[in-house]
Amino acid sequence: MKIVRYFAVGGTAASVDISCFFLFTSILNIGWFQSALASFILATLVNYFLSIRYVFKSGIRFQKHHEVFLIFLVSGTGLVINQVILWLLIEGMGVNMLVSKLTATTLLFAWNYGLRKTLVFPE
Repeated sequence: MKIVRYFAVGGTAASVDISCFFLFTSILNIGWFQSALASFILATLVNYFLSIRYVFKSGIRFQKHHEVFLIFLVSGTGLVINQVILWLLIEGMGVNMLVSKLTATTLLFAWNYGLRKTLVFPE
């Protein structure tokens, strides 16, 4: 059932990510690269706090500060992948920014869940 709970948590975090990305790019006219950085970081924070509340047991394998570091390491790598996907789709293929963001977010779901489950919060 963890995957179902993580899907809900991930969906919430993805909503934050995509909503903020849309707000930053379409309403505030901030470039897609900076918008993606900011929205991804906000979504990572939301994901972490919801994950330790509803999905994973925090503090079992690592102390809190190590756990947070690992979350940001996993997410930082995910951010690089996210930015590359966005660059390829937006700059390389001319795909709409919001469609590109939805695609990148969907592709990173498995990455985030898998590494959080196996590396950060193993049972």
